[in-house]
Amino acid sequence: MSFQLRYSQYNERSILIEWPADINENILQDVLVFKEVIENNYPKQSVEVISSYSSILVICIIAIDNVNDRILDLKKLYSIQRDVKKTNSKTFRIPVCYDEEFAMDLDDFSKVKNLSKDTVVRLHSETIYTVYFIGFLPGFLYLGGLNSTLHLDRKITPNLKVKKGAVGIGGQQTGIYPQDSPGGWHIIGNSPIDLFNPKQHPPCFIKAGDHIKFDPISKSEYQNIKSEVNNLNFDFKTLELHD
Repeated sequence: MSFQLRYSQYNERSILIEWPADINENILQDVLVFKEVIENNYPKQSVEVISSYSSILVICIIAIDNVNDRILDLKKLYSIQRDVKKTNSKTFRIPVCYDEEFAMDLDDFSKVKNLSKDTVVRLHSETIYTVYFIGFLPGFLYLGGLNSTLHLDRKITPNLKVKKGAVGIGGQQTGIYPQDSPGGWHIIGNSPIDLFNPKQHPPCFIKAGDHIKFDPISKSEYQNIKSEVNNLNFDFKTLELHD
């Protein structure tokens, strides 16, 4: 499937490529395949490619001499990408403890949505989410697929400090905070998994296009996993789900 793309100069070193402004997996796959095609056709030393829900930013190391020629080159690359296979994706089981100690907003969230806390947890954890892109913070996963019953606008006043591992809901999305940070999402749990480690390669073991399944765990299970992660004894391969 191909789309009508919009190409425009973003600044003297960058070109923005835009798909229809929609969040769906067909667009995501097209974005990721085109990103891979660009990276395979330009040396890493000359360009950097950043993707989001429905756009790609191609950043050149040096200023672009003729933007029209560069856009024409990119259009030619897009025309040949239909022969490229979809990017390989993995599914990961991410443990989450929804205990009240970690879920500072779960009570208020359930009241606003007129749902029991158990129902919120069930609806949140039964979905398989798609990782659309990673941003805001290193390792922050933007996940699509949240049950519409759980959609709720971000807080008017953000929290000054959200704890690392916090699992939150903001608008139509859910995600995990990879480090302590200010944040305006509704926090309903916490994961003991370390999503970003600059000492590892790659620093984030999850990538755009992968899928996430949240796995509710008890407080004691949370503490055990957290201890293993902190002591570098946790085997992250156990998180990968296989068909």
